[in-house]
Amino acid sequence: MLAPRALILRAPGTNCDRETTHAFERAGGIARRVHVRALAERPAAADDCQILCIPGGFSYGDDIASGRILALELRTRLGDVLRRFRDRGGLVLGICNGFQVLLQTGLLLEDTDGGRQATMAHNTCGRFVDRWVRLEGRGGPCVFLQGLDALELPVAHAEGRFVVRSAAERSALEAAGQLPLRYAAGTNPNGSEADVAGACDPTGRVFGLMPHPERFVVATQHPAWHGRLDPDQPGTGLAMFVNAVRAMS
Repeated sequence: MLAPRALILRAPGTNCDRETTHAFERAGGIARRVHVRALAERPAAADDCQILCIPGGFSYGDDIASGRILALELRTRLGDVLRRFRDRGGLVLGICNGFQVLLQTGLLLEDTDGGRQATMAHNTCGRFVDRWVRLEGRGGPCVFLQGLDALELPVAHAEGRFVVRSAAERSALEAAGQLPLRYAAGTNPNGSEADVAGACDPTGRVFGLMPHPERFVVATQHPAWHGRLDPDQPGTGLAMFVNAVRAMS
């Protein structure tokens, strides 16, 4: 039986696609990078894959707002393809800029009237943040976080503040287990409501997060690995990719 195939969708300005491809391959999957325009010309390419990932970076220079132009392109040219991929049970992962895109396309946290339940705003500090943070997994349905309750990953963003449309909707999302990844106490880098670092759909198969798991798949990627981590052991970010590959095997 062939290993699960992951499609890594790239666009002008994307800069984490190679690392994400490597992470899925290291997890045992078969990954390939596909340009958004190539997928628009041949949308059937998505039918051969079980996992779709929108990686991090600065798609289209993040002009207007982070991820806005790529999200618009996906909605207008590939909206039906992406919804069909999701609805047939494929896994969808959005990392950093990819998380911003998932929210703006409506693939994640869209209400029954087509409105967005949440968005990403500028960091409360007013500047780009690039550092490591501690995270807590809260359980629930998220496929990517199974077995993960504590991990450390890097963040690198200027618009990473997770904001929900209303307090009532945030409570409903929490109750449904759709806010499964939080910044540990005292490490919230952007002012996100309820320390939210990642969100998923009700099935747990569509997941977006601001931290970068693809940047910590081997221990030596951690800046303080020497004397603290076993260099022969994987970084904790790899577990998310292993979970995805295992779920589709």
